[in-house]
Amino acid sequence: MNDDLVLRIDGTRPLTADAVAAVGAVCDSAEDRGGRSRVVVRVSGAPEGPRPDGLTVALVSKWERALRRLERLPAATVAVAEGGCGGLALDAFLATDYRIATPSVRLMVPVEAGVTWPGMALYRLAHKGAGTAAIRRAVLFGTPLEADQALALHLIDELTDDVAGALAAAEPAGGPTGFELAIRRQLLFDAGTASFEDALGVHLAACDRVLRRASAAAAS
Repeated sequence: MNDDLVLRIDGTRPLTADAVAAVGAVCDSAEDRGGRSRVVVRVSGAPEGPRPDGLTVALVSKWERALRRLERLPAATVAVAEGGCGGLALDAFLATDYRIATPSVRLMVPVEAGVTWPGMALYRLAHKGAGTAAIRRAVLFGTPLEADQALALHLIDELTDDVAGALAAAEPAGGPTGFELAIRRQLLFDAGTASFEDALGVHLAACDRVLRRASAAAAS
């Protein structure tokens, strides 16, 4: 789409305030447009060598909060990954609604001083398949996830050489947008941990909003 908002994340780059600001800026734009524009997150690259000095937990916290904002946007988010994908690129890739990758992709949890980086990418990987051997190896030992493995584990939704065609096909058609899309995404997030009784009230409230909107539209 011509009105897509595009965010580019280079996984070879260290975490900086500029990276946090870039995520914040695209979130600002998506919110300003009321969810009418899709956000396309293009990621590639993985850290090379040791992490530069100067990284603080405060900056990591700002980055994780920026990604959480991206993950909860009132807009559809689609990621495109190519080649090695680690560090900031893996973080952003896992925080999107729909994930497209080329066959060259390898999802890589960075390893430093013999241990994997314990950021929220580990949390998202675990939520999608903590019981699988491939994800355990990735989280504990930094073993890369090859494209076919990531597809089988549903970390990738579509594996293709035709990225343009996949992006065109991934355009939402007739589904919820804006605030309503964000609500349904949150219902999905919560379903894995909430009991039926705890979830029922939230789902009924969402149903009530839909019925009220339908009634208002019919009366106008």
